[in-house]
Amino acid sequence: MKKLQIGNVTLDNPIILAPMAGVSDLPFRLLCREMGAALVCMEMVSAKAIYYNNKNTDSLMEIHPDEVPASLQLFGSDPQILAEMAKRIEERPFSILDLNMGCPVPKVVNNGEGSALMKDPKLVEQILTALVRAIDKPVTVKIRKGFDDDHVNAVEIAKIAEACGVAAVAVHGRTRAQYYSGQADWDIIAQVKDAVKIPVIGNGDVDSPEKAKAILEQTGCDGVMIGRAAEGNPWIFREVVSYLTDGTIPARPTNREKRELILRHAALQLEYKGEYTGVREMRKHLSWYTVGMPHSAHFRQTINTMEKMDELIRGVHDIFPDEE
Repeated sequence: MKKLQIGNVTLDNPIILAPMAGVSDLPFRLLCREMGAALVCMEMVSAKAIYYNNKNTDSLMEIHPDEVPASLQLFGSDPQILAEMAKRIEERPFSILDLNMGCPVPKVVNNGEGSALMKDPKLVEQILTALVRAIDKPVTVKIRKGFDDDHVNAVEIAKIAEACGVAAVAVHGRTRAQYYSGQADWDIIAQVKDAVKIPVIGNGDVDSPEKAKAILEQTGCDGVMIGRAAEGNPWIFREVVSYLTDGTIPARPTNREKRELILRHAALQLEYKGEYTGVREMRKHLSWYTVGMPHSAHFRQTINTMEKMDELIRGVHDIFPDEE
């Protein structure tokens, strides 16, 4: 399995945790990195929020030494503000700066940010030129197939990115109009790969080691980005890396392994977010960790009433007892 080079950053393997708002926070990134993700992408950060010294934004940008290399993702639409904020934060320990051009959420899109940028190639060129000039670290971009089926322009945007000096492009094979529904179109990833020389990272519907191998083979892409399939399942990185290395897939984690990892996840949440926020954030992760288990609906009901970390810890012991 070959390494992946993004600018001056060498990744041990081509498997990457996608940036996911509300999911890819520091505790979760650490776990995915330990499980074999070669690069972890942070939750998107608003350039304007940095500009206005928003307190919450500072904690969003916190990075643990053990998770590096990490990619910090900015969103915005003003070339000057984006470039100035990139410069302002450059001394932080992230390895790669990514521009979000994929977020489909209405409040972001209605602001002309996220996937709305796909509709304005000239503005994209201005933003990327400014970002690449502003900092020495590699700049990457995450895009979609297009804004909707009538405006499929991932190839055009990827070519602009390459011409601006961007170091790699990640392509989610869905339009903004699709959000996360339907099937991801891997063919558009192959088209982007054929059109540019910089590394192309494929994203969309990779939920198993076999799918990771398939997207690499079918599209020729250089890296694979895994998003929703990692929710409640950081072990997917271990499985994909193993499968791409020698064709074997490790056994699924035992209850004990799951319990130990979830308790570490909870301890990290407590350490970085405090009890009030930590417990509430762990609720959704626990819901994901229990998907597909017998009685999972009942577990989720129980989980959603938990207020204290000791309740949550007891719950985890009940839900994941040692197997006989």
